[in-house]
Amino acid sequence: MARDERDPVAARSADSEDLYGVADWEVRTAFDRLVYWLYYGFYLTVRVGVVLAAVAILAAQFVLGGLGAVSNPVLGALTILSAVPALALAVYVWHADVTTQEPLHLLVVTFVLGVLFASFAGVLNGEIGDPVRNLASLGGAVPLLGSVVFFYVVVGPVEETVKLLAVRLFAFRSDRFDAVVDGAVYGAVAGLGFATIENALYITQDADAGLQAARAVTEAGGVAVVRGLAGPGHVIYSAFAGYYLGLAKFNREHAGPIVLKGLVIAAFVHATYNTLVGIVPDVVTTLTGVSPLVAFFGFVVVYDSVFGLLLIRKIRAYARAYRAANPAPATYESERTEFES
Repeated sequence: MARDERDPVAARSADSEDLYGVADWEVRTAFDRLVYWLYYGFYLTVRVGVVLAAVAILAAQFVLGGLGAVSNPVLGALTILSAVPALALAVYVWHADVTTQEPLHLLVVTFVLGVLFASFAGVLNGEIGDPVRNLASLGGAVPLLGSVVFFYVVVGPVEETVKLLAVRLFAFRSDRFDAVVDGAVYGAVAGLGFATIENALYITQDADAGLQAARAVTEAGGVAVVRGLAGPGHVIYSAFAGYYLGLAKFNREHAGPIVLKGLVIAAFVHATYNTLVGIVPDVVTTLTGVSPLVAFFGFVVVYDSVFGLLLIRKIRAYARAYRAANPAPATYESERTEFES
């Protein structure tokens, strides 16, 4: 039995009884309209301000940080190609949604916000990361420890939070976000946006370093291959966090802990990847003699496969529950009469 969340007076009173200002409220007076518009005007201003701040930071990266090099046709093509594996995974998550398909405009906005909010992660990782890394490494005495703490305390939580913000700010508020699994879809798209702009930053950094054109393109090509392998991870991590955001939307009584659970899972998986990717391939190369690129490729495929399959398992579990709760109507073929051949 659903719990009535209304005040006891409102719940037990006749619908015709006027309880305005007593146990119920609606926009009725001029003052009500004033405070209503003040509240939502402030809320809208904050939302728009967050987006504009992200745009400003991204613009600064284009002007000062080298992202403008992506306008080079070759580097631009490499950036697009590097995002293809992540795009394929995001499309799979979208296709696996057994409920109504999400509208294109919400997907596009979420992707764009994922791109924009990556700039917040860049700033925070730099401003918070250096002091944390220095402190955790005991002043540089134990660099590996500093990096591990940096990944788990800064990179994972910051990047997964900004990607989830890209979903929460717009798509989450839409009526079309009408199922738990929609959170995974929008989370995957936000991760795709984040991965795309991150790839662009990595690919163009050598071009911005003053390398000769031919060498810069060669270096960028190698980086594009590596980033193409790393990109799907962002989709997987944020799809997990997005799924729990969807779960929170429809379980408001425990919304806070549910969202936190999703963020912790995503941040932990993300940070673990960042930690191991710098260790495992080197160990594999040392023990087996395979090339570093092959070792890296093998590690990424195995790691992403494990958590990608866990994500697929969760989405399929939702699909089974959805079909069980919404069985397809049975169709019956009418019996033929003796006059029909």
